[in-house]
Amino acid sequence: MTIEVGTQAPDFTLPDSNKEKVTLSSFRGEKHVLLVFYPFAFSGICTGELCQVRDEIGDYQNDAVQVLGVSVDTPFSLKAWAEQEGYTFPLLSDFWPHGEVAKTYGVFNDTAGFALRGTFLIDKEGVVRFAEANAPGEARDQAAWKKALAEVLG
Repeated sequence: MTIEVGTQAPDFTLPDSNKEKVTLSSFRGEKHVLLVFYPFAFSGICTGELCQVRDEIGDYQNDAVQVLGVSVDTPFSLKAWAEQEGYTFPLLSDFWPHGEVAKTYGVFNDTAGFALRGTFLIDKEGVVRFAEANAPGEARDQAAWKKALAEVLG
């Protein structure tokens, strides 16, 4: 069961691709957060989705919104992928304890050991304003993200 809209987003701290710690609550009062879970770096659908974010970064990230990507990959894999694809937003490693943050958000596939394609928009107060989870192999409609961001930004 994914985290529901209107609930407080569970806080977490994860290392990014440079092994620097990123804490969700550090954005409170400052920025909304678009939290994008994806199964694996270097996989086809994941690359396509995050390249769309990269190519349309101004639609997703600005002075009021921070994009955070999360997968169960190691920071080393994430760094190589970010460099290869030119991602400028943080990619966070939910590697160990394996998928713990994805589990907290209800988007961990226990059978396969990876995060589903879960997307959460968390407002400046830490409240979930948009939530979705797509099955493995099912790409997301990022127009819904843009709509949710427009509503939060007013």
